[in-house]
Amino acid sequence: MEERRTTPHLDLPLHRLQVPLPHLLPFAIGSFDAIGPLSRAGFPHRHSFYEIVYVTGGRGAHVLDLVQRPLQPPQLCVIAPGQVHYWADADDLTGQVVLFNEDFLLAHPQDLAALRTLASRPAVCLGEQAGPIAGLLADMEAEYRARPAGYPGVLRASLHILIVRALRACSPGGAGALPGRTGDLAAAFTRLIATPGGVQRSVASCAHELGVSSGHLQAMVKQATGHTPGRLIRQQQTLEAKRLLACTELTVRQVSREAGFGDPAYFCRFFRRETGMTPGEFRSRVGGNHHDPRITSIAAAPGGP
Repeated sequence: MEERRTTPHLDLPLHRLQVPLPHLLPFAIGSFDAIGPLSRAGFPHRHSFYEIVYVTGGRGAHVLDLVQRPLQPPQLCVIAPGQVHYWADADDLTGQVVLFNEDFLLAHPQDLAALRTLASRPAVCLGEQAGPIAGLLADMEAEYRARPAGYPGVLRASLHILIVRALRACSPGGAGALPGRTGDLAAAFTRLIATPGGVQRSVASCAHELGVSSGHLQAMVKQATGHTPGRLIRQQQTLEAKRLLACTELTVRQVSREAGFGDPAYFCRFFRRETGMTPGEFRSRVGGNHHDPRITSIAAAPGGP
């Protein structure tokens, strides 16, 4: 149900969503076996779509942006477009996999911000939400297979409930979703810069694409996140550079270009300022395992405005 493609100028595979007839929805749900062998991929890759995995059994670990978490079923793993992930030494994985494009959530735009919150951790321990989530996923899969009248609307509503329950497992208050127009605009901006090539956009071009002025974007993003749009772009540039250094064999010059820098020397100074390491030092510490314990995450560290 998903297609593997390798981007020509990168050697980091990109998986795209491909659903079979007769659904023709940007959505799929099924077991690991039903979704296909790529759902258990043991090599670093990224997606153009969202993936929610409900793991009910198995051994090994899930690695998301270099953070490795041993499997402790039942648990939920959420992967957002652009993130690098894989299953490390995983055996006997069981559970359900939900795949969907952003278009599937047009009726619930606030869920996109919530998904980014959930995707900031390699695994969500479900606690008392495990039972309700298991039942909900079983109902979703039955709805998807039977395709009764109105089933796309039922699946969209069920996916919204799934996201809310996952947030409750993280925090009793469901913290993480950004409410209102301010939060919607900030979430749209962060999604925009997280898309392929997004780090090469300027604040002005993002504002134009989102249909607001640069000043309005500056004010709304700072209010919602505590950071300026420029700072968030720099964090995303750092994150993209770390992903490429860790999971590809691109040269520093090539990584510099892909992360949005025209001058490799400036990129090296920028990277050292943001991480405390040169690109070469970071790559040597990560090594071939992609989860060196000295580097606990490639997520950008919070910084000033």
